[in-house]
Amino acid sequence: MRAGPTQEEVRRHNLGTLLRYVHVHGATTRAELTTRLGLNRSTIGALTAELTTAGLVNERTPGETGRAGRPSLVVQPESAKVFAYAVSIEVDRLRAARIGLGGRILDRRDAERPRGMQAMDAVDPLAKFIDEMRADVPDGSRYVGGGCAVAGMVRRDDGVVRLAPTTGVVDEPVGAALSAVVGGEGPFTVGNVADVSALVEHSRGAAMGCDNVIYLYGDVGVGGGIIAGGRRVTGHGGYGGEVGHMVVNPQGRPCSCGSRGCWETEIGESALLRAAGRGGDSGREAVLAVVEAAMRGDREAQRAVRQVGDWIGFGVGNLANIFNPEAVVFGGTLRDVYLVAAAHIRSRLNSVALAATREHIRLRTPELGTDAALIGAAELAFERILEDPLSAQ
Repeated sequence: MRAGPTQEEVRRHNLGTLLRYVHVHGATTRAELTTRLGLNRSTIGALTAELTTAGLVNERTPGETGRAGRPSLVVQPESAKVFAYAVSIEVDRLRAARIGLGGRILDRRDAERPRGMQAMDAVDPLAKFIDEMRADVPDGSRYVGGGCAVAGMVRRDDGVVRLAPTTGVVDEPVGAALSAVVGGEGPFTVGNVADVSALVEHSRGAAMGCDNVIYLYGDVGVGGGIIAGGRRVTGHGGYGGEVGHMVVNPQGRPCSCGSRGCWETEIGESALLRAAGRGGDSGREAVLAVVEAAMRGDREAQRAVRQVGDWIGFGVGNLANIFNPEAVVFGGTLRDVYLVAAAHIRSRLNSVALAATREHIRLRTPELGTDAALIGAAELAFERILEDPLSAQ
C-alpha cells in the first residue's frame, strides 16, 4: 500500500488550492482564506508568502475597516504580471486576448471570420494579434501558456479539430500550429467553445455555486458544455457534449453530420431564419433581426421564435432527465432566442422533463457574455500553474 501524502505533497496541494481560490474569487483577506480553506492562520501566512515570492500573488493592507485591531492582509492575484494568451475561433469571428491570472482581460483584438474559412487559416491572423499584444507586455511579466476555443469537435490529447460546423471534417492540428507560431514556454491547449464557456460560467459566471450545469452554445451548429458534480464531462477523447447531434426528429431535415433530425437542425441559426422566411440570410445579425421583429409584433417572426423555442424546451427537457442539472445557460444565438421565448421554452421543458429533474432548474443567460470563450480558453492555459504553482519555477 502507498503511504499517505508527504508534507511536500500536502504543501503543494495547499498552494494550488489557495492560488485557485484567489484566481476565481479575486482579492480575499487572509482571515477569509483561513475560514474558506480550513487552514490555520500561520499556514495561510506561510502559503501566501511563498506565492508572493513566486510572483503569483501580492498582499496589501486593506482600507479602513471600522474594526479595532490589526486588519487582515488582502491577498490578490498578480493579474498584470502573470498572463496567458487566449484565442477563440468562432463561426463568424476571430478573437484574441491577453488575460491575467484572475481572469482579467488585459488586452484584446478581434476580426470577422469569413464563413468557410478553415481553422488552420485562422492561425496566422490570430498569431498577428498576439504579436501586436506582445509589444505592450510590461517588463517582468510571466507568460504561462495559451488556450484556444474552437467552434467544433476537438480531440483533447493534441488539439486537433475533427469537425467544424461550416467546413465539415477537417482534422486540423490547430493546437500544434498555434504553439509553433506563437512560441514561448507554454503550449496552446485547445478546447470546444461550449465546453470552456461552461467551465468559466460555472466557476465565476451565471452558474457559480451550481455543481451540475449545462451550457448550450448556438450558431450554425449547437454544442454543449456539461459540468457534473463540479467537474467537466468531456468523454473519451474529448468529444462529449455534442448535444446538437442528439436526434430529436427522425423524420426531420438532413444534418451536416450525415444524420437526420439532429437537434441543431431544429434550433440552430438556419432553423430560425428558415422558419421566419429569411432562409437566404445568415449570421448573428440576421438572427437578431428576427428576434427584434418578434419583439415588435411581427407574426411570422413570432411564429418562428415559438417554433424554435418549442424545440429548445424539448431538448433541454431530455437533457434534464439525463443529467439533472441545477442550471442551464444559453449562449451564442440561443441567448437571443431565449430572451424572447423564455416562457415558451420553460413550458415545453416542463412538459418533457420529470418533475424531480425540472423543479429546481434555473434557466440563465451567460454572465460573461461573449467573453466566456476567451476567459475559458485562458483557463486551459492556467490549469497547470493552478494545479501546482511551483511546477514552472
